Amino acid sequence: MTDEERHAAGMAVRRKILGDEWVDRAIARTRPYSRDFQDFLTRCGWAEIWTRPGLTHHSRRLLVLGTMIALGKWDEFRMHARPALLSGGLTLAEITEVVLQQAIYCGLPAANTAFHELEKVLEEMEREGQTIPEGSA
Repeated sequence: MTDEERHAAGMAVRRKILGDEWVDRAIARTRPYSRDFQDFLTRCGWAEIWTRPGLTHHSRRLLVLGTMIALGKWDEFRMHARPALLSGGLTLAEITEVVLQQAIYCGLPAANTAFHELEKVLEEMEREGQTIPEGSA
């Protein structure tokens, strides 16, 4: 696969996972100094990893949310939580379970912050009239 083909494959997955609106904003914010990083992120992260057959997108989404909690990367946590709930097949119950799991492995303060950040996502979705898939634990 050429770099161009890898980039196209990565961009397709990136759009599927994060949504066109988010990806379009990220592309619009690309500057000459960040262009190589965006290309690297798309080819390596989205094409090389997210297209691998070993895990479903559902599993990868759960892992990303848990990792963002562990690292305290709250912008990234919200960035992934919203599309996961909107079109990614995750339920609020599943994300709640991820946060509870991380409370043990990452600490209560991390889980507490994750619930606050999740609340921001849910409030935004409610303001927009979005349906929140509740699910069951």
